[in-house]
Amino acid sequence: MTDLVKLKVKRLPHCVELPRYATAGSAGLDLTAAIAERIELQPGKRTKIPTGIILEIPPGFEGQVRPRSGLAAKAGVTLTNCVGTVDSDYRGEVQVLAINLGDQPYIFEPGERIAQLLIVPVPRVEIVEVDELDSGNERGAGGFGSTGRLALAPGTSQNS
Repeated sequence: MTDLVKLKVKRLPHCVELPRYATAGSAGLDLTAAIAERIELQPGKRTKIPTGIILEIPPGFEGQVRPRSGLAAKAGVTLTNCVGTVDSDYRGEVQVLAINLGDQPYIFEPGERIAQLLIVPVPRVEIVEVDELDSGNERGAGGFGSTGRLALAPGTSQNS
């Protein structure tokens, strides 16, 4: 086991619960809705949900706010930006940007687990401008889907 990373968390007055791991094997810390009343999110709509916390993430790390798979599977609720980044120098309240991709309204309850937070290392890079790049491998410049199914001809669909 590696050394524990110390994450400083400031609880705001409306905080319901500090982030915590649900199980010993959980990769992410659960983030909860720091709301006093229910929030109803209509299909196709999005909202910001406060968590009631401010983080001090150590330099060299970032916080990744990720969707909860249960919310996505059961209700079609996920995050608008897929994975949100909390930079180590950000000192504002962590908020979750949720969107309802389902076909029914979803009601967020006060204290409900709404997302998960992972603290991960982020290396700093040095940009080196060059005239040529190593070709890599046989993939070369192959883009989206180039290593999976055959590309479809323009104007056709999988069901054609």
